[in-house]
Amino acid sequence: MKAFSFFNKSYEGEFSKLIVQFIKFGLVGLSNTAISLLIYYIFVFISKDLYLIGNTVGFIVSVLNSYYWNNKYVFNKKSGSNILPLAKTFLAYGGTFILGSVLLYFMVNTLRISELIAPIINLIITIPLNFLLNKFWAFK
Repeated sequence: MKAFSFFNKSYEGEFSKLIVQFIKFGLVGLSNTAISLLIYYIFVFISKDLYLIGNTVGFIVSVLNSYYWNNKYVFNKKSGSNILPLAKTFLAYGGTFILGSVLLYFMVNTLRISELIAPIINLIITIPLNFLLNKFWAFK
């Protein structure tokens, strides 16, 4: 019986740690989303034809923000080189950026969803995917 009680306490601790990490990741994600959307909407305000450029610039700036805060605040990586985790972060977000850009193009040009609404719909897909890629690959 002691073996089971030890397992449960250990599991509860790991699960709690994962939940706290996910909440922190969500807070960082909110700032990333705000930064990315702000930049995106600035480009769209200048010209609706610039929506893909705004999406790209917003991506680059928000990934740099994400790397900094995920490295220092969420996953607490304080030692070792920063080059590999930064490269992995860009690759992880790059994959979802490509997916999101294809979906954005498809939604705006084929489904005729507003270029103001389409990036918000994309978040439903890209946020969980980014957490998994960062948690289990980029900051592993």
